[in-house]
Amino acid sequence: MPTFKYVAQDQGGKKVTQTIEGGSREEVVANLRGQNLRIVSITEVGGGAKAAGKGWNLNIGGGKPRISGEGLVIFTRQFSTMISAGIPVLECLDILEEQAEDPGFKNVVGTIIDDVRGGSDLSAALARHPGVFTRIYINMIKAGEASGQLDTILQRLADYMESVEQLKRKIQGAMTYPVVSLVMILGITTFLLVFIIPKFQEIFKTLNVDLPTPTVIVLAISHAMQNYFIHLAMMMTGLFLVIKWYKSTDSGGYVWDRMMLKMPVFGQLFQKIALSRFSKTFSTLLKSGVPILGALEIVAATAGNRVVEEAVNNAREAIRQGDPLARPLGESPVFPPMVVRMVAIGEKSGALEQLLEKISEFYDQQVEATVEQLTALIEPLMIGVMGLIVGGIVLSVFLPIFKIQEALRKK
Repeated sequence: MPTFKYVAQDQGGKKVTQTIEGGSREEVVANLRGQNLRIVSITEVGGGAKAAGKGWNLNIGGGKPRISGEGLVIFTRQFSTMISAGIPVLECLDILEEQAEDPGFKNVVGTIIDDVRGGSDLSAALARHPGVFTRIYINMIKAGEASGQLDTILQRLADYMESVEQLKRKIQGAMTYPVVSLVMILGITTFLLVFIIPKFQEIFKTLNVDLPTPTVIVLAISHAMQNYFIHLAMMMTGLFLVIKWYKSTDSGGYVWDRMMLKMPVFGQLFQKIALSRFSKTFSTLLKSGVPILGALEIVAATAGNRVVEEAVNNAREAIRQGDPLARPLGESPVFPPMVVRMVAIGEKSGALEQLLEKISEFYDQQVEATVEQLTALIEPLMIGVMGLIVGGIVLSVFLPIFKIQEALRKK
């Protein structure tokens, strides 16, 4: 009987390395899983000529597989197409493993194949890789397996992820220009204050005149940046780390997310994005057969905003107690009356997922329109800010010169 050497983790995370005999690799895997062990690697070390060099390396704790959102969409859509064509799940996964370009993701798919071949459900095999497959992905696959509509669920999942990726690209496109402009403004300002202003400072000392207040302020800032740059950099880094830590706490994260929703100009955009994500995710999960309480739990966990998460969790608790969904949503300032009324109509008519889909489409259009408006607004605004800062520095330099010229004319 072949002998296998395995490395596994028990429920407490302790590493276990031992050898075991078994009729086949699948039999050994089933045996180890029955002992609630998480397999890291398994290698056949005895029992025949085929033993040498054969084994699994599941990359547990190794480098994180790299797959983009678009790559996962393609993976899911191809999976759906092959399932629809009647190809068995294992054969589909074999094909997808061959096509995977990233070694880490190829290894993940290979692990999924081994788990499924060993008797595991596809959703359970995916759940072993939370860094690659989200809770939405896993729960929808689980619903597809239970309903026998895996191909439809995969197609729906691919559509959902594609729309999410499109939304991300729109937001990134809208934020690229202001970020680049801000970096340029800071770079130009720093260059002027560190390299140009000090040269004029020496000239002003030789002139022996009273400097205007704007010039004094600019010279003081320039002096601080030259002599205390490291201290200023340390202070800014410390402030950044404190804010980052505060955001990571429950109370701080809630305060930060609430501030983001109340920001001028950008606050409405963030709210529309949150509403689009809520309705899109909720609708997709309900249409896929996920129970409403489970769907709300996933929606809350993937909301991306703690204010929205709190509102969804309150709605989930209210439904558990027998209340309608619309009532707790209406108590949150995040959800406008239109959304609340459409949800209420959807509950009464039994078409909640269809109305949620309509809400999602509406807010997708709103986000796109808002992004275009912000892009058109930010461009002249950033140019104005740059002109104000650079012009203010230049003006502060020339004010003493104007003052000297005026004094000379009087003489």
